[in-house]
Amino acid sequence: MPLFTTRKQEKKVKITFNDTLLVVEAEDGKQQVFPLAWFPKLLNATDEEREDWVQTAKGIHFNKLDLDVAL
Repeated sequence: MPLFTTRKQEKKVKITFNDTLLVVEAEDGKQQVFPLAWFPKLLNATDEEREDWVQTAKGIHFNKLDLDVAL
């Protein structure tokens, strides 16, 4: 009999920025890259605002900017 669980495993990601890109890297090394031009709040954000994020079931939420990035 298969064993099932309703608890989802927590995914851990690493977020980095360069001048024009947001890079989201999963634990397995896969990357998703987004132009910051798509997210004006992130483009103009301070380092402090960019560093205050949490991973959600749908993506990343930047707390101080009240911005969601779907992954």
